[in-house]
Parts: sequence; C-alpha cells; structure tokens
Amino acid sequence: MLCGILYVLHTDIPRQELPKELGFGSSTTCWRRLRDGKETGVWQRLHEVPLAELNAERQAGLVPLRG
Repeated sequence: MLCGILYVLHTDIPRQELPKELGFGSSTTCWRRLRDGKETGVWQRLHEVPLAELNAERQAGLVPLRG
C-alpha cells in the first residue's frame, strides 16, 4: 500500500487511476491508509524521526553539512 500511495503522489494521477496491474492493492484502500496515517500523525512521525536521526549524526560529525 505504501508503494501505491507514493506512486499516486509522485505521478500526480487521480487515486482512482492507480493501475491494478502494478499490484499496489485497491486505490480506495491506499487512500484510506493515507487519510488514516495523516489523522493519527504517522506521516508526521515518518518525517520527524529520520530527520532527528540525521541531525544527531550531523552534530556528532558523522554526516557532513552541505550548503
């Protein structure tokens, strides 16, 4: 389902046009998971956690800062 959600967001197609042949599951199910994840804060956490880890690695000097 995550791949289906990302495919729709990346290609900017209407979710109803998600090709079944790609095997991402139902377009309605993908939409529900996107909606539910937004409502519960899952997508926000998926953004915050890796960003916090990257910032910690930068502060530790493990990842160079880029301008």
